[in-house]
Amino acid sequence: MRQFIENRILPKVIKPARYQGNELNSVHKDWDTVSVRIAFAFPDVYEIGMSHLGLRILYHTVNSREDTLMERVFAPWVDMEEKLRENRLSLFSLESYRPIIDFDVVAFTLQYEMSFTNVLNMLDLAGIPLRAAERDDRWPLVLAGGPTAYNPEPIAPFIDVFLIGEGEEGIHDIIDIIKTHKGFSSVAGKRGLLKELAGIPGVYVPGFYDFGYHSDGTIKEVVPNVSFTPAKITKRIVQDLDRTDFPTKPIVPYMEIVHDRIMLEVLRGCSRGCRFCQAGMIYRPVREKHPETILQQAGEQVRNTGYDEISLTSLSTSDYSCVRGIIESLMDRYGGQGIGVSLPSLRADSFSVDLAKQVQRVRKTTLTFAPEAGTQRLRDVINKGVTENDLLGAVEGAFKAGWTSVKLYFMIGLPTETNEDLDGIAALAHRVVALGRDILGSRAGRLKVTVSASSFVPKAHTPFQWVGQDSMETLLEKQQYLAGKLKNRRITFNWHDARLSFIEAVFARGGRRVAEILEKAWELGCRFDSWTDRFQFETWLQAFRETGTDPWFYANRPFGMEETLPWSHIDTGVTHEFLVSEYNNAFTGKTTGDCRFGECTVCGVCQNLPAGLDIKGVG
Repeated sequence: MRQFIENRILPKVIKPARYQGNELNSVHKDWDTVSVRIAFAFPDVYEIGMSHLGLRILYHTVNSREDTLMERVFAPWVDMEEKLRENRLSLFSLESYRPIIDFDVVAFTLQYEMSFTNVLNMLDLAGIPLRAAERDDRWPLVLAGGPTAYNPEPIAPFIDVFLIGEGEEGIHDIIDIIKTHKGFSSVAGKRGLLKELAGIPGVYVPGFYDFGYHSDGTIKEVVPNVSFTPAKITKRIVQDLDRTDFPTKPIVPYMEIVHDRIMLEVLRGCSRGCRFCQAGMIYRPVREKHPETILQQAGEQVRNTGYDEISLTSLSTSDYSCVRGIIESLMDRYGGQGIGVSLPSLRADSFSVDLAKQVQRVRKTTLTFAPEAGTQRLRDVINKGVTENDLLGAVEGAFKAGWTSVKLYFMIGLPTETNEDLDGIAALAHRVVALGRDILGSRAGRLKVTVSASSFVPKAHTPFQWVGQDSMETLLEKQQYLAGKLKNRRITFNWHDARLSFIEAVFARGGRRVAEILEKAWELGCRFDSWTDRFQFETWLQAFRETGTDPWFYANRPFGMEETLPWSHIDTGVTHEFLVSEYNNAFTGKTTGDCRFGECTVCGVCQNLPAGLDIKGVG
């Protein structure tokens, strides 16, 4: 199969390096020497999947076991899909070119709702029945995890098992049980395997749960249909990042990928408490790595990869308590070798600019700030702990330090938003331009301010989960209104497709019944929905019509505060009471402090952790 693909298929597709699988540091194991074989399935193209830190971590973690192998498979681009179907070839793994159907487990990571049709397409290309109910002992176990799995229901009928939460430890528990039941050869068969897996903390088997509905279509209850599963599934948490597997010999692709650099996780979680941010809720509590661990992992990756850039990754890197010292140490060690350090999106404050000054010693990158909203009133509603003075002070420091371009990220459609808030976005952007002209002087011709506006999508397990999304028409009107206010040759205005955000909201807030829409959209040809040139909005509307579904019911309808939500049986540790309190605080403009630097907010995570779990790095 490998020879045929390499000689007959790859020369006919763009970017054949997406499918070759023989990169530096890729792991190739003898199939006959391992007990469990897992295909890590990323439902997007290679260059996006290979930029995902979670893939790097789990690939290293699983392949560190002598009894298990993990190989990779990505969503084939449309040209490769055409060749596979034309030649009746099965979807295959990169390392061994084995058909995916030969693996014991196909493990999907769910990073974004708009990749769901790719999950179905990959199962179909592999020759695996789409629905879990159609798969018996002969088929691979279909596993899924990732942030989007915190509302698993829109894709639940297609998945055998979900792992809710962080996977580095949970994946070992799953492998150990699968190893015992290898080949589903026990008398109990697949159901027996699922029963054993359901006993693992953090594992959710959707086939063991039923949904009841009211006459208006809202959910009445979510209840186990067996006696051996819990009413709620509590997420997995990794306690000690210093003692957890982390890849220091990551795969180095032959082609350029989105994040083509060393990725060092410095902390996990965020306690800032932005009320729209799902990641800030589901990844609690905050845990930090020791500086010694980070420096050791950096040194090993520099030796093993040849990359010339180190990215310090987290939800809020500038909140890492030792960030200044780490940057100085990395620059001192590697700056002379031409190896730079980069930071993700920065807080809008002078401290962040001071950090940026440190990293510019090797190379200067564009600075990105995320004020999110245009007025202080709305920033208080969403609990974004920055002021306009913070932003302007940071931008002033950046221009004085030599930067000539900055990026500003905003969100439109936030709860309580008015035209005054949109005017605030434009006014802030124009102030940044004026500040740049004053400071840059003769270099002002190079001044560039990029304003990006995404559309608010209510997400599960956040204080805004009960808020309906603005109608698509309203979002389009707001985009055009803002575009008219941002006409300036120094400003570039980018915005997200409101139609795409509408479909995203359907699946972000939908329950198990929307799986029918997903399957119909896939049957009608939807693939790579997050790609502008592949998104087929009219086809999605057709799927809604043919399934008799009103998308407004999921995307735009405000949910009742005591309504059973599609994800009510998934426990992140953050309590319902805390989310309700934050929801109420939002609409009264009351802010909530960061518990790392002040009083405990009693969100529930630390109070509800397993007994004896001592989380490091919480201030």
